[in-house]
Amino acid sequence: MKTSAYAATDANTPLQPFSFERRELRADDVAIDILYCGVCHTDLHMARNDWGFSVYPLVPGHEIVGRVSAIGSAVSRFKAGDAVAIGTIVDSCMQCDQCRRNEEQMCRKGVTITYNGQDRVTGEITHGGYADHIIAREDFVLRVPDGLDLARAAPLLCAGITTYSPLRTWNVGPGSNVGVIGLGGLGHLAVKFASALGAHVTVITRSEGKVDTAHELGANAVLLSTSEEQMAASAFAFDVIIDTVPYEHDLGPYINLLDVDGTLVIAGSLVDTPKFNNLPLISGRRRIAGTPSGGIRQTQEMLDFCARKNILPECEMIAMADIATAFDRLERGDVRYRFVIDMALQAA
Repeated sequence: MKTSAYAATDANTPLQPFSFERRELRADDVAIDILYCGVCHTDLHMARNDWGFSVYPLVPGHEIVGRVSAIGSAVSRFKAGDAVAIGTIVDSCMQCDQCRRNEEQMCRKGVTITYNGQDRVTGEITHGGYADHIIAREDFVLRVPDGLDLARAAPLLCAGITTYSPLRTWNVGPGSNVGVIGLGGLGHLAVKFASALGAHVTVITRSEGKVDTAHELGANAVLLSTSEEQMAASAFAFDVIIDTVPYEHDLGPYINLLDVDGTLVIAGSLVDTPKFNNLPLISGRRRIAGTPSGGIRQTQEMLDFCARKNILPECEMIAMADIATAFDRLERGDVRYRFVIDMALQAA
């Protein structure tokens, strides 16, 4: 399938138009016309090879929403015209213990990521959603529920599930006290999810200017991490803290905020962590944990939950041709809170 896209050709050149051939439709494949694709901070890191394993040309995009254009002969769950989505992974072994537990993102043999991955059949490098079409295995295609705004749903496929999954893993619900560090693309969704699950939610931030916004998003309280008095008064206050800060920072002050058996969850931040005193960790039987995205079943659960609760990310729509400007703004933190590429828009 002839596909038009935007791609990074090296680590230093802005994304530019790129054409390539998608693979032929297999029996268990779904072909999708892409309508919207979220712009994740991971896309910026990968385009610039910040983690050292990018393969060029690289077509980013793993927050994909579109409509089915064709199906393989063995596909039973979808038909042409269905509203569908694809997240961060497009294949796994489907046989290991983790895959059988519907935790495909933990596949023992390694997942095939939506872009910069390796197709399990052909070995070709996968290309993502900064494109007009995509083909994926039926098992990794998600149904977009009726009533969920297609234009704003895309960031749920990475930012959404990355924050929803730990809230479910650590059984957040009524009676839970949840802290959210940072109020960006991930953080604002963590606030919405935790609030909708019935928790008491506190945004932990360095900025007094985010107090009103935090409450608008559903937070019950705001804790200024720059205030020694507020931090001291909040010792042992939280059952779970979701840390969404994407840069290197000291975890030490936040450990003291955890209650006995509390958990500080690092949500997708691939950075070095400065050393900290582990005495509060040991004395409070506290935990520091990590979380990737979720499995396909849980991601579908999240989309259905969002439709029921009317949860959507706050988005700014852009044209594909404006992606270089969006990347520059993303690097400066100049977005509230997620960019979404609308394939129908023309460049500004």
